[in-house]
Amino acid sequence: MLRSVVTHRLAAPLLRARGMATQVQLPDLLYDYSALEPVINAEIMELHHKKHHQAYVNNVNKALEQYQEAEHKDDVAKMIALQSAIKFNGGGHINHSLFWKMLCPPKEYEEPSGALEQAIEADFGALDGLVSQFNAAAGAVQGSGWGWLAYSPATKKLVVTSTPNQDPLQPTTGLVPLLGIDVWEHAFYLQYKNDRPAYLKEVWKVVNWAEAGRRFKEATGA
Repeated sequence: MLRSVVTHRLAAPLLRARGMATQVQLPDLLYDYSALEPVINAEIMELHHKKHHQAYVNNVNKALEQYQEAEHKDDVAKMIALQSAIKFNGGGHINHSLFWKMLCPPKEYEEPSGALEQAIEADFGALDGLVSQFNAAAGAVQGSGWGWLAYSPATKKLVVTSTPNQDPLQPTTGLVPLLGIDVWEHAFYLQYKNDRPAYLKEVWKVVNWAEAGRRFKEATGA
C-alpha cells in the first residue's frame, strides 16, 4: 500500500519504458540541426539536443536506477526522496522528445487543417487568436518553463496553458499536449539573447501543425 502511494505517476511509465536492463535513450531528430534556420540556428539545436536533452536522459536513468533499488529494498524514504529528480529529469526528457517532433523546417510549414483547424476557429476565433493567447501565456512564464496548446478531455476543448521548469503536461494536469514550446533560455539565448517575445514571434514559422493535428486526432478520435 505504501509503495503505491509514494510511487509518482511519472515514474511508472518511465520505468516501464526503461525496463530492467534498457535505459531511456536520447531520440534522434527527424531533421538536421541546421534545418530550422533562420528561425533557430544549428548551434542552438545541437547544444539543446546533444547537451541539454542528453543531460536529462542521463540524470533520469540514474534516478530510475536508484528508484528500482530502493523499491527492491522497500526503502520508502529513498523512493520519496527521488521523486523530485524523476519529475524534473523525466519531465525534461518527455517534454523535449515531444518538442523535436513539434517543429519542422520552414520549407515544410503548413497551417493547421481539418479537425484541428476547426477546433482552433471554434475555441480561439482564428489561428491569430491562438498565437496571441499562447504567446501571452508563454511570455508570462516566470523563469523557465513551457507554453502549451493542449486538448482537455474534460471539456472537449483546446486550451492554452504553461508549466514551470520541466513539469510534463499530461502527467501533472491530465491535458493532452498538442504543441509545446520550450521557453527556457537555453532554447533561444544564443540567437535571441534574453528577448523571449522575439523568439516566440518567430518560432511559429517552424511549428509542425501536421504533428499537432495527428495528436489532436489521436486524442479525440476525430
